Amino acid sequence: MDLLKAATDWAKAELVSTPFFMVFGLLFMATSLGFWQWGKTDIARAYILPTLIAGSLLFIIGLGLFYTNKTRITQFEMAYNENRTAFLDAEIERAEATLKEYKTIVFTAIPIIIVLCALGILFLKQPYWRASLITTLGMLFVILWIDGSAHARIADYHKVLLSAKKAAPQ
Repeated sequence: MDLLKAATDWAKAELVSTPFFMVFGLLFMATSLGFWQWGKTDIARAYILPTLIAGSLLFIIGLGLFYTNKTRITQFEMAYNENRTAFLDAEIERAEATLKEYKTIVFTAIPIIIVLCALGILFLKQPYWRASLITTLGMLFVILWIDGSAHARIADYHKVLLSAKKAAPQ
């Protein structure tokens, strides 16, 4: 099994996934523009700022993740060629930390925030609050959807790393 190939394949898969943040960010920003141009009601006008902010956040997240994973590919090769054992240990540690972050943030905090936003929609009747909460729900669902598939990839990559560790000579 080629550890460098597994690491590179994982990073390349992330490069395919992270632009979806940017695409959804652009869609949210286009929606904001649409509400700004054609929104006539109070609720339609209330969506302008929240969708612009959510779109900007999603775009920035996608851009940051894309850049990080793009640079990681070349760093993988240098670190692997320098010291394979240290590379493997560092990758196992990074994958485990990422899995813990997913568990805490993506699969615990985000669902709690989704529930709170949904409850807020029931009780807050002002257009700006409703628009903000509904936009937040949309943004969080996008994050949950994309990060759900990213979680599956890093979990599989972590399994590959652990089996490489078992197969490595001690």
